[in-house]
Amino acid sequence: MSAKTSLEDQVFALVATPPESTQRLSEAPRAAAERAIEGAAARAALVAGAFALPPGPLGWLTVAPEMLTVWRIQRQLVADIAALYGRSAELGQAQMLYCLFRHTAAQALRDLSVRVGERVLVRPATAAVIQRVARAVGVHLGQQAAGRALTRWMPLIGAAGVSAYAYYDTRQVARAALALFEREQVIDNPV
Repeated sequence: MSAKTSLEDQVFALVATPPESTQRLSEAPRAAAERAIEGAAARAALVAGAFALPPGPLGWLTVAPEMLTVWRIQRQLVADIAALYGRSAELGQAQMLYCLFRHTAAQALRDLSVRVGERVLVRPATAAVIQRVARAVGVHLGQQAAGRALTRWMPLIGAAGVSAYAYYDTRQVARAALALFEREQVIDNPV
């Protein structure tokens, strides 16, 4: 199994079933979401930085676990934001893919949703479409992983950079989730 296929499988597994949230509908969802975002971004930065500390070839072994752990934190954040806005029932595979990878693999996600004015039109995605998108995202993320492997040659500087990127990346995921759940979302059911 190649690294790209493995990443594809990991991406598909991440979005296959959205996680349950312990959050509930909030009277002030934006403020509650901002607190959740800050906590998740800090956790992601800490985890990514810790995984990036081992130097050289040993550090290469930590790239995939680091990425998966950060994605799990981000995935939970998306579920929590949906719950805070009372929109958990609308959170499916397409929405999860959109939120997690929109900012890093926008071209791969163009078939899942489109913004029309203040609405976000989310097209239903068959398993084949989700698999195709997961494959495209996996290819893109494989390239990112190669770049991250280079940071393992300078452990302290690399760890700081990886940590900062995980913080930024988590905030970008949150921006996508907020954009999706703060606005009216239309789930397109073709006749």
